[in-house]
Amino acid sequence: MQPLPADAFLPTVDAPFVRLWRGFLTGRLMVALALLVLQGAGQIINQVTEPAVLAVCVAYLAATVILRVLARRGPPSPGAGPQWLPSIGVDLAAITALQLLHAGAMNYTPLFGLPILTAAVLGTLTLALGTTAGVTLLLLGWAWWVGTHTAGDDAQRYLQSALTGTGYFIVSYLVHQLATRLTREQEVAHQSQVAARVQTQVSALVIQNLTDGVLVVDENNVVRVANPAGLQLLGGGTLPELPFALTTILPWQPLVTLAQRTFRNEQPQTADVDLLHAGQSPTGLHARTWLTSTRQAALQAHTERLCVMFLHDLREMEARLRTEKLAAMGRMSAAVAHEIRNPLAAIVQANALLEEDLHDPAQKRLAHMVQQNADRLARIAEEVLDIARVQHQISHAPASTVQLDEAIAQIWNDWQAQNPAQRHAVVTLDSHATQVEFDAEHLRRVLVNLLDNALRYRGQEPDSLCVTTRITPVGQVSLQVWSDGAPMDKSVERHLFEPFFSSESRSSGLGLYICRELCQRHGASISYQRLNRETLRGETGGNAFTVGFRRTTRPADSATLFDTIVV
Repeated sequence: MQPLPADAFLPTVDAPFVRLWRGFLTGRLMVALALLVLQGAGQIINQVTEPAVLAVCVAYLAATVILRVLARRGPPSPGAGPQWLPSIGVDLAAITALQLLHAGAMNYTPLFGLPILTAAVLGTLTLALGTTAGVTLLLLGWAWWVGTHTAGDDAQRYLQSALTGTGYFIVSYLVHQLATRLTREQEVAHQSQVAARVQTQVSALVIQNLTDGVLVVDENNVVRVANPAGLQLLGGGTLPELPFALTTILPWQPLVTLAQRTFRNEQPQTADVDLLHAGQSPTGLHARTWLTSTRQAALQAHTERLCVMFLHDLREMEARLRTEKLAAMGRMSAAVAHEIRNPLAAIVQANALLEEDLHDPAQKRLAHMVQQNADRLARIAEEVLDIARVQHQISHAPASTVQLDEAIAQIWNDWQAQNPAQRHAVVTLDSHATQVEFDAEHLRRVLVNLLDNALRYRGQEPDSLCVTTRITPVGQVSLQVWSDGAPMDKSVERHLFEPFFSSESRSSGLGLYICRELCQRHGASISYQRLNRETLRGETGGNAFTVGFRRTTRPADSATLFDTIVV
C-alpha cells in the first residue's frame, strides 16, 4: 500500500476558485484583446483617429497580460483592500476611460459586469457590494456627464443608470451566495475525501496485518484484493499478480463454489474446504463469506457486488485448541503428579527390595523394566511439578550478576562432559568479561535446556551446533544457541514458549516456557528466528534461540535458589 503524499491532508477548498481566478484573468485578457482589435478596425473603417482610445486599449491589454503571467498561485485575499487594484481597479478604470474618451455611439456599460462578477465570486460580500456600488456611481456620473454636454431627457438617463445599477446589485448578491455555497460544499467534500483516505489506509493496514487470510472476489470469480496471509493460504507455488481468477487453478475450485453460493443466496456462508495441490499435503481451511451488498442495493447505488472471504488455517485453529486443552490438562496433571509421587516412591522401594531376592534372569529383567518405567514416571511427575517450583523461586529470587563468558564456558564444559562423543559444538565467546544481570543457576537452566533441544534436532557435522556470546555495536549483550535443524512449522513456532505445548508426544512442553520465565525475571529476553550462518559447508540455515541480557557493573553474586532442581 502506497503512503499518502505529504500534502494529502492540506486544504484544497480553494482549488476551484484558483481555476476561476485564472479563468477571469484569461477572460480579461481576451476582452482587452477584442477591444483593441475592434477599436483598431473601427477607426480604420470609419477613417477616424482616436489615439487616446487606442492607448487605453493597449494599456489595458498590457495590464491584463502582466497580471495573467504573474498571478499563478491563486486569487488575492477575499477581503476588500488594495490587493484588488491590479484586477478590479484596472477594469473599472479602463472601462470608465473608454466610456469617456470614445466619441461614437458604442456603450461600454456591459463590460462593468466583468469586475462585478470577479468581486462576487472571489471576494467577500462587502467587496462585491462595494464594487457594484462603485459601478453604479460611475453610471450615474456618466449620465450627468452626458447631460451636461448634450441635450435630451436627463431623467431617462438617470433612470436607466439606476436600473442598471440595481440589476448589478441583484446579480452581485446572487452570484456571491452561489459562490459561498460552492465553498461550503467543497469544504464538506474535502473533509469527506480526507476521511475516506484515512479510512482506506486504516482498512488496508488492518487487512495487510491480519493473520487470517482475506480475499475480495467479484461475480466473475476474480480476486480483486488479497492480503499476504490469504495469498499464503492459497498456496500452489507462484501466484499470479492481482487481480487474478480463482478458476485458473483447479485446487481453488472449492473457494469458487463457495463464492458462487454466496452471490446466489445473498447470505453469509461458512464451510470447511481442502485445497489439494499436486505434490503437497492438503491445506484445510475454514472459510467464511459476506456480501458487500445485495443485488437490489447494488443496482440502486450503481455499485458492484463483492464477496469478502475470510480464510482460517484449520491447523492453526486446532493447534490453538490443543494448546488450551494442554494448558488445562497441565494444571490438572500438576495436582495428579503431586498425589502419585508417594505411591510411586513406594513402588520403587518395594521393587528394589524384591530384586535383592531374585536370582532368575527373566525375573531380574522384569524387575529392571519396573525400575525403568518407575523412574520415567518419576521424571514426568518432577517435570510437571517443576513449573510450580520455578514460579515460586522466580518470585523470591534475589538479584545477582554473572560474568557471562566465564559462566557459559563452565556450563558448556559440564554439559559436554556427560557425553563427549555426541556433544560437540563450535563455542565462540566474545562478550569480553561483561557482567550481566542473571543468576548463575538460572543461566545454567536456560543454557542446558537450549543445548538439549539443539542436540535433539541438529545434524552430525562438527559445526552443526554453535554457541556464541557477543556485544552488538549498540551495547546489547546476547547469548545465541544455533543448530542446523530443519525449519519449524509455523503453527509450532507461534506456540514455542507456551506451557505444556510440544511438537513431541514424549515431551512435557515446559522447557522453553521455563526459559522464558527465567529470562523475564532478570529483565532479559529470549526469542527464536530462522537464521543462516556461515559454516564449513558454506551458508547454512538453522534454528537460533537468542537471549538478550541486561548489562550491569555490579560484582557477580553466587547466591541461588535452584539447589533442589535437577538439570
